[in-house]
Amino acid sequence: MTPRQESRRGDAQPRVAVVGAGSWGTTFGKILADGGAHVTMWARRPELAHEINEAKRNSEYLPGINLPRSMSATHHLSEALDGAEQVYLSIPSQAVRQNLKAVRPLIAQTDAPIVSLMKGVERRTGLRMSQVIEQELHCDPDRIAVASGPNLALEIAREQPTAAVISSTSQETADAVARRARNGYFRTFVNTDVIGTEFGGVLKNLIAVAIGIVDGVGYGENTKASIITRGLVEMTDFAVAFGAQPETLQGLAGLGDLIATCQSPLSRNNTAGRLLGQGYRFDDVVKQMNQTAEGLASVAPILQLAREVGVAMPIVEQVKMVLDGTMNPRDIAPHLTTDDDTPMGERTQNGQNGGGGALWRSLQRALDQFRHGGRGAAGDRP
Repeated sequence: MTPRQESRRGDAQPRVAVVGAGSWGTTFGKILADGGAHVTMWARRPELAHEINEAKRNSEYLPGINLPRSMSATHHLSEALDGAEQVYLSIPSQAVRQNLKAVRPLIAQTDAPIVSLMKGVERRTGLRMSQVIEQELHCDPDRIAVASGPNLALEIAREQPTAAVISSTSQETADAVARRARNGYFRTFVNTDVIGTEFGGVLKNLIAVAIGIVDGVGYGENTKASIITRGLVEMTDFAVAFGAQPETLQGLAGLGDLIATCQSPLSRNNTAGRLLGQGYRFDDVVKQMNQTAEGLASVAPILQLAREVGVAMPIVEQVKMVLDGTMNPRDIAPHLTTDDDTPMGERTQNGQNGGGGALWRSLQRALDQFRHGGRGAAGDRP
C-alpha cells in the first residue's frame, strides 16, 4: 500500500506533510502524529522513505525510536503534499530556496499554513527562513508560521516533556498550528513576533558554537556561564535592532533555546564548536558532522547584518576568527574584550526598551525554572 493510499484510509485524521526527514523533521512528524494527525514525510532518499514506511524507524537520524503507525513517507514530493492541511518544512537553510521551487506549484491552489522548522539565515542574502518562504512561494506572510524553542530532537523523540513557541504575523495561523503541534509531552505557546522568534533560533546557535569551543579547550563553568549571559545580551541587541520584541528573547525561542543548545551534547552546534576547540580545522569539522550545524553557516551573514545596524557582537566575531583560523581557540574570551578600559554596564544596548534589569531578572527567573521545572516565559502566551 502506498503512503497516499494509506493516508486516504485514515481520512478521519487531519493530514499534514513534513518536508525533510532528518532528525528534527522526523521528530516533528512524530509530535504531529502523536497529537492525532496523519503525517506524510518527504524523504530525499527512497531507502529512508522505505524504512519509515516498513519498519516505522529512522535509524540513521533517530536510532532506537519507534515511529507511530500514523506516519508514512515517500520520496515523491507531490505525493507528500497531496491534500495536506498544513505543511512543515525541515530542510537545511542553505537548500531551502532550491527545494521551495519544487514545492510552489504543488501548493499553489491551497491555503494550507506553511510552517518553518528551520533555524538559520540564507548565507547569500541574510534573509530569515520565513522571508525566503514568502519570496519563493509567493504567499501571504500571514499564512507562514515558524516553530522554535528548546528543541533537541532525540530528547523529544524519546517523549521527554518540553515546550516550544509557534509564531506568525497572523494570530489565527499561530493558534491553528499550535493546536495541531501539541500532545502529552509537547506543549506549544504562541506569539506574533516572527522576527524575534526566528532570530532567537538563529543566534543561539552561534553562542552554542562559542560554548562548544571553550568546552573543547577545557575551560570550566564560569567561562561558559559568562558567555551564555553576555551572549543573551548580544542576541537581544541584534534582534531588537531588526524590530523584535525584547521579551521574545527572554522566552522559549531565546533564553530557553539558548540554555538547551549550549548545555547539551546532543546539540550539533555545541558539538561543532567542541571539535574546533579540540583543534580540528573547519573543513574537518564539517566532514565529521553527520548533520548540518546551522550555526557554522550563519556566522558570516549575521555579522554582516550586525554591522549594517551598528550592533556589536564580540562573541560572534571571535567565533568567526576561530572558524577562519585567525584565532587560537584557547584565546577566545569575547566577554572580556573591549576597545578601552572604561567600565562597561551590563545593560543591553536597547536597555531603554526593556533589556537591562528586566533582562537580568528574566534570566534569573528562567534559570530557577529550568532547575526546578517551571512554566513558560510570560512573553509566550499558551
